[in-house]
Amino acid sequence: MRNQNWVAEVGPENAHWLATESRTARLAREYRPRDLGEGRVGLSALALGASRELGEEEDGYITDDADGLRLWIGDDAFDLELTED
Repeated sequence: MRNQNWVAEVGPENAHWLATESRTARLAREYRPRDLGEGRVGLSALALGASRELGEEEDGYITDDADGLRLWIGDDAFDLELTED
């Protein structure tokens, strides 16, 4: 079985913040965003589900609409791309 992961280029500061300070960063490891380095953040299927639970007023929330799967920080949206191991 393949592991599905989603990756977004959010910039180094945002990646660090999502992995260490966001509300989902305080959850169990499998539900946390991961700072992948070089300004990228990775989310497992479980981490993606946890981020979908955030409200629009919280940084790190996820939308999935005609524009695709996107992670939001403030007014900035970052496209999430599916990768599989």
